[in-house]
Amino acid sequence: MAAGERIYDLVVYGATGFTGRLVAEHMLATYGVGGDVRWAIAGRSKAKLEAVRSEIGAPAELPIVIADAGNAASLSAMAKSAKVIVTTVGPYQLYGEPMVAACVKAGADYVDLCGEPAWMAAMIAEYHEVAKASGARIVFSCGFDSIPFDVGVTFAQEEALARLGAPLQRVRGRVRKMKGGFSGGTIASLMATLESGKRDPSIFKTLGNAFALTPGFKGPAQPSGETVEKDDTAGQWATPFIMASINTKNVHRSNFLLRHKWGKDFVYDEMMLTGGGDEGQKRARGVKRQGDIQNMLLGFAPTRALLRRFALPKPGEGPSKDERETGFYEVGFHGETGDGRALKAVVKGDKDPGYGSTSKMISESAMCLARDVSREETGGGVWTPGAALGMKLVKRLEERAGLKFSLEN
Repeated sequence: MAAGERIYDLVVYGATGFTGRLVAEHMLATYGVGGDVRWAIAGRSKAKLEAVRSEIGAPAELPIVIADAGNAASLSAMAKSAKVIVTTVGPYQLYGEPMVAACVKAGADYVDLCGEPAWMAAMIAEYHEVAKASGARIVFSCGFDSIPFDVGVTFAQEEALARLGAPLQRVRGRVRKMKGGFSGGTIASLMATLESGKRDPSIFKTLGNAFALTPGFKGPAQPSGETVEKDDTAGQWATPFIMASINTKNVHRSNFLLRHKWGKDFVYDEMMLTGGGDEGQKRARGVKRQGDIQNMLLGFAPTRALLRRFALPKPGEGPSKDERETGFYEVGFHGETGDGRALKAVVKGDKDPGYGSTSKMISESAMCLARDVSREETGGGVWTPGAALGMKLVKRLEERAGLKFSLEN
């Protein structure tokens, strides 16, 4: 079945989960039902899907697709019916591969919220060449990890090439402000990764390798981002940022997929700013200490079991609408060309990062694949948002997802 003959532009797989429901709400509010954009919601239970359809105020005309990660035939049928599958069904290392495989075989496009680099590295090795042959465009990490960072660097690099005539050889990504927590899915993925690492220690080696997603290429030594330090370019103290491990890998893969458009000597790191002076240093050390304690506790199986039982959001649960609406984030990028010229960029989001903004980002990433980016521009393969969608995604995110990309003096 050719892409033009598919029934749906987009199918939201996992719509009965909290984030999947938010994706469906965004699609309904932005594109409606029965109009130019043909979309559907999908999951295991028809009754639960019907309940979600009613709860979000969608008409009965919104199609429902029954699909289950444990039923390969149902995933295959869904992939053949859609231009793009949006999947929020994670942790992806536990449930993701069957959906990837189905999309690759059907030549369908795929977007997810994955922040699991060891699994992503395995999927690249297994499916990149096959997807190139089938035309399927597999795009990982289309939420808070890693769009503000990966696409933020892409935006800064495009501006540098246009304004300075050269790429930025060194970029510092710095989280300046953030209100709102990470999603339960992010935490569940972290715990699944830790458990996988106990069984296969090579996973920890992958997590520590900035070039884990660039098979056959290893660039220059990168900053560790693991210590508290004074960031002179920002005039503030900086502390490790929990999402840096995945975001930095995606940024380097973007450069790799773009045939090293930013140079083979490109250096990138990510940290969180905590302010200047003694107070900023004190906050930076406090944040790092808290993170170290959390990581230590997560290393114990009993702690992970307790989190699953009592702390993690249950399916269909998450922060209130007010908590999502009042969240925000701001990420700055300070870049320098090889000859020392500087450019500063900033990405701002208008909702909490883990849910409100993420649900809009993945929706518009899928729509960008379905409507804006041709296969001549981006062919089949395993992609990052920055490399696959680039400035066309920037435009969509600004128009429909509450993000703002801009330069600073």
